[in-house]
Amino acid sequence: MSAVFDFKPDPNAASPLYMQLAQSLAQAIRDGVFHADEALPSERVLAEQLELSRVTARKAIDRLVEQGLIIRKRGSGNYIAPKLEQPLTRLTSFSEELHQRGFVPGSRWLLRGFTPAAPDEQLSLELKSGERVARLERLRLADSVVMAYEVSVLPQSVLPDPQKVEASLYSHLGDRAPVRALQHIRALNADAKLAGLLEVPLGAAVLFITRVGYLASGQAVELTHSYCRSDYYDFVAEMRRE
Repeated sequence: MSAVFDFKPDPNAASPLYMQLAQSLAQAIRDGVFHADEALPSERVLAEQLELSRVTARKAIDRLVEQGLIIRKRGSGNYIAPKLEQPLTRLTSFSEELHQRGFVPGSRWLLRGFTPAAPDEQLSLELKSGERVARLERLRLADSVVMAYEVSVLPQSVLPDPQKVEASLYSHLGDRAPVRALQHIRALNADAKLAGLLEVPLGAAVLFITRVGYLASGQAVELTHSYCRSDYYDFVAEMRRE
């Protein structure tokens, strides 16, 4: 246990001991006492070092797993979950953002192919009725942890062979990648399909992001819908008073 972490139970608190411990650990994680992918002591060691029962330690860890702050790796132990703080003033790909923050990005592909454009896709990408689009559906991973479910749609002229897209869409597009984008963010609750894909409880809060990317010429070349785990994502915007 890190010497910086100091837990002192409050005997007068209304919350049970395991909740106090969970709250204290959660605050330590948010304060950076523990870092992403760092292993926590086992429940036995945690109980011994803090002079608590193993039941209390286990219930506290269970609570943090439910909140997405800790992930359990079978046969390995408990680890601090990755957290992605993404600025809203810079246009980067998922892979670029993770590389910059020291994570290993990954994808679990669900679909790479062509489909007819849906009405909203025709509108966003300024396509004609019946026009086909390249469609990319995948789970986005950070250090093997599922962070988001993502659906990207591009005109066939921009992405003629979606099977060739590997880790980063923007790297594959090169000079055809967007240089600016409009992005809308709102919250929604995960339905059964989304909960299964993101490995979250049914009804869990999810950040739903719609982004339309444009070339310098003003041509819309990308429509991406991202469903991000709210326990792993923070979006940060800097504002200035004129």
